[in-house]
Amino acid sequence: MARHQEPDAASRRRIAKVLTELVRLDLICSGTLSRRTKVCGKPNCRCAADPKARHGPYYEWSRREGGKLVHKILSPEQAEELERALRNHREVQRLLEHWERESAAIILRAGGRKS
Repeated sequence: MARHQEPDAASRRRIAKVLTELVRLDLICSGTLSRRTKVCGKPNCRCAADPKARHGPYYEWSRREGGKLVHKILSPEQAEELERALRNHREVQRLLEHWERESAAIILRAGGRKS
């Protein structure tokens, strides 16, 4: 019995570490952030002849909301916040995978125990 408790304790410590790391995150968002420049279409505008003179950059956030793909143009400041929230979202996903793996290990070890 002591043999099973030690691995469970280690797994539970790893889960506690995951929870501690999760609490440190603040904003989380899913989706993608695109940085775009545009040509306005006016023949005399400098953007028509010089790709480096295009208008922008414009930041566009694409995400699913209610099962539909939605897009929103963001300010540079909003885009910076969103970049952090997107990184945090990826970190949450990574941490959840660790939590799930440790939980499964505990459950599978418990299946071999006799009460």
